[in-house]
Amino acid sequence: MTDVPYGRGGSPLQNLIARGHRETKLTALRMVEDFDAGPVYFKESLCLEGSAEEIFIRATYLSAKMIKKIIEENPEPKPQQGEPVVFNRRRSEQSRIETQDSLQALHDFIRMLDAEGYPPAFIEYEGFKYSFKRAALYNGKIVADVVITPRKGKKT
Repeated sequence: MTDVPYGRGGSPLQNLIARGHRETKLTALRMVEDFDAGPVYFKESLCLEGSAEEIFIRATYLSAKMIKKIIEENPEPKPQQGEPVVFNRRRSEQSRIETQDSLQALHDFIRMLDAEGYPPAFIEYEGFKYSFKRAALYNGKIVADVVITPRKGKKT
């Protein structure tokens, strides 16, 4: 989900959004021993707006079109050009909301984690954990679903 060699490695969607990207390339590449280092068949543009789940759905449809193109055209992959930039896989504790410099940055942080299988953005306050999903930014405010649970080790 990156314009390799920029963005090799883990958690590409989250790393792209955290770096302020609004669009990327979905890259079809040949698998090789090194992660994301294979030659490139071709790339297609992918919008990074919306929740992570919405982006993954768009990427799924685009991937299917790309697979069809590879089957029909049998293109010859070309070596990646440029210096690799490697992304690190995100860890669960990185979903904790820290200080953000704007509502847009906070919204981006929440939405980049809003997909099945990802630990959602959260804060902890006075014995409770507040997890955020389905965030929308409009009219100068964020509206989101919030799930509140006791922190580990606290009574329910």
